[in-house]
Amino acid sequence: MELHERDERRAAAEAVLDDLASAGVVGVVLPWVDTSGITRMKSVPLARLPSAAQWGAGMSQVFDGFLVDDSIVAGTHAGSAIGDLRLHPDLSGLRVLAGQDGWAWAPVDRYTQDGAPHVQCSRSLLRRLVGELAEEGLSVKAAIEVEWALGEGAGPPGSDPRTFRPALAGPAYGMTRHIEVSDYARDLLEALDAQGVAVDQFHPEYAAGQLEVSVGAQDPVAAADTSLLVRTTIQAVSIAHGLRASFSPKVTADGVGNGGHVHLSLWRGAENLMNGGPGTFGLTEDGEGFTAGLLAHLPALLAVGCPSVASYLRLVPSHWAGAYAVWGLENREAAVRFVTGPSGNRQAAANVEVKCVDGAANPYLLLAGLLAAGQAGLRAGSVLPDPVAVDPGTLTEEGRREAGIVALPTSLEEAVTAFERDDVLLAAFGPELATTIAEVRRGEIALFAETSPEELTAAVRWRY
Repeated sequence: MELHERDERRAAAEAVLDDLASAGVVGVVLPWVDTSGITRMKSVPLARLPSAAQWGAGMSQVFDGFLVDDSIVAGTHAGSAIGDLRLHPDLSGLRVLAGQDGWAWAPVDRYTQDGAPHVQCSRSLLRRLVGELAEEGLSVKAAIEVEWALGEGAGPPGSDPRTFRPALAGPAYGMTRHIEVSDYARDLLEALDAQGVAVDQFHPEYAAGQLEVSVGAQDPVAAADTSLLVRTTIQAVSIAHGLRASFSPKVTADGVGNGGHVHLSLWRGAENLMNGGPGTFGLTEDGEGFTAGLLAHLPALLAVGCPSVASYLRLVPSHWAGAYAVWGLENREAAVRFVTGPSGNRQAAANVEVKCVDGAANPYLLLAGLLAAGQAGLRAGSVLPDPVAVDPGTLTEEGRREAGIVALPTSLEEAVTAFERDDVLLAAFGPELATTIAEVRRGEIALFAETSPEELTAAVRWRY
């Protein structure tokens, strides 16, 4: 980072101090997401924001090696107590937090002490891949759905703090459940609106106590920032109501779990390349290549999209989780669901939804992996197999084999092995980050090697 850029960042921070102070802000949260999917943070008093914008706030690089339980992998490129990084707030994402009085929030990029982007900074990686697509005249619009299970508070003294008691008793997708959560949902929607988050939908979901919010599509970096901000807001509003929110991929061993579905559309200028072409369902040639790249790299992508051992308790057939590497029109059992949108609005609405990923994922890593896979399909001119119009889980093994339908990895170990063999993702992430991803994943595999599904879900329930 050049000195003139540092000076510009300081000036930009100084320019917003009075407005922030008038809004009652006394401190600014500087969050980022680690390799395991946990949001970590530091904060600075408001008066120190210009200094943080110019020089960054210090944070150890040891966090690249953190596991979900806060133990640390002593990895090849991560987990060392030696060295320091700088957290630089991106003031374009600065928001006054409506759910936390007195606080503002700004996503950060991680830099070295010498001002170079940290090679394991997932946000910087995502921005670079967005830039590569832009050099080819292309852009992507993305949105991440957020599902969470709402539980009662911590319980009486002496109770197991890991216990989950659903805060809602109404039926899935039911009006009764919405009435139960009406005041909470009102406060949540008001907070999100005050923070500039464009909410498309809110509704009760399928599992016990489960809710979902969908947001508008943005450029991928902003979409990942928004996902982080939405989850932060949900946590804050939940605590204010005496409740707890879990984004874990598996909240209870017998439940369906929380997905983190990603919607993507490829654009050239004002043209949506997922519509208006001669291909299946109106795909253009570029739209098909991008989608084919996503599908081809899904097994390896699960190492970032389903990063928890618990993820594979969720990723099972006939649970709308997308357990098979197929695509199909509005097929909620396909790993890649093609969405045309309503007739008359398809140029704006057509997109693909990646359903097999979950709430444990680092959104920056996940979107970076999806962009790298889609770009590889584009450059190779890849074509899609025939779409699947049935639930693959209802077919016999022979029927799936004849149709060329294969299951996605059924364990984190399988996903990591696929990741380590995927030249596209390894090249996009670089050796340091790719190695750390694999080492952190294997650290968590070892951590839960002898754990039952019930023990596993309890252990990670309130970590995500």
